[in-house]
Amino acid sequence: MQVTVYSAFWCPECRVAKRFLQQNNIPFTDIDIETTPGAAEEVIKRTGKRAIPQFVIDGEWVQPYRVGEGFLFEEMAKRLQIKEIKDAK
Repeated sequence: MQVTVYSAFWCPECRVAKRFLQQNNIPFTDIDIETTPGAAEEVIKRTGKRAIPQFVIDGEWVQPYRVGEGFLFEEMAKRLQIKEIKDAK
């Protein structure tokens, strides 16, 4: 499984998302939209919005949180085939 995270250093939701992946031993590539030329535009092109974090899981773009709900721990665990969630809160 290939996981890429589009994020930014100033984004608290991004930190939670990456911590979740790290604590559950999911390897990922981090693309900082602030320092990677064209990355922010790619997020907008692929999702139609300016929202990070964004996961790309085996080529599928997935927003791992919802405004007002926060990080979608259960949903992301299912998508990433994590049997026992190690909470990153």
